[in-house]
Amino acid sequence: MLSPDKINQLKQQLEDTKQTLQAHLDQNDHYQMEQEHPYETVSELSAYDNHPGDLGTELYEREKDLALNEHAEKEMKDINHALQAMASGTYGVCEVCGREIDEERLDAIPTTTYCKEHSPDQVVSHDRPVEEKVLMPPYGRFEYDESEGVAFDAEDTWQIVQRYGTSESPSDFSDDVENYDRTYVESEENEGYVEDYENFVGTDMYGQNVTVYPSIKHEAYEDALDEEGIMTSFGDLHGYEKDPYTE
Repeated sequence: MLSPDKINQLKQQLEDTKQTLQAHLDQNDHYQMEQEHPYETVSELSAYDNHPGDLGTELYEREKDLALNEHAEKEMKDINHALQAMASGTYGVCEVCGREIDEERLDAIPTTTYCKEHSPDQVVSHDRPVEEKVLMPPYGRFEYDESEGVAFDAEDTWQIVQRYGTSESPSDFSDDVENYDRTYVESEENEGYVEDYENFVGTDMYGQNVTVYPSIKHEAYEDALDEEGIMTSFGDLHGYEKDPYTE
């Protein structure tokens, strides 16, 4: 339980802080929020003759003043609330659980009326500027996965950026690569197509007359299948009573 001397000490500290804070707000007109026009803060009576791009500094200063004023008013509100708790005899007791607040906590935060476990300020906000929502899908948070995606996603974006160089050097990679341009993550992933055979197989406009066009990609595909001893990249074909594909 806090002693009367300790409460008086904290009360005097709160009143001194309140007086200093109030004098500061009165001096700068609540961070110039009480001025009729926001452009008066930078000696501009009007924005009529200015290009919107020229008002970036004014906008930044206004947003900063709004944040500082909001912070100061919140501090003033907390001080008044703590002084009211002292007047009612409830100061030093948590408003949620009713347990005594540690004296060390009150020394550090004399405006608090909550214990550490029930402090509303312990929740870390994850709110982000609304502008970032435009960049979230699919260019926001992502993880590498083994699935074959068709859409151009954040992983593809990172791979393109990596081609221009990263802080990693060839010695940082455990796998052997043909050249330095293939040192980025999942560099062997297909680009612009899903299956390898799409590089050399085509059809007519009706999806018929399947044609195989000989190419380097075709030869590499066949060599890879022969090396694995399989007929296709997804396994051997199912057998029939007669195997037409062996003719």
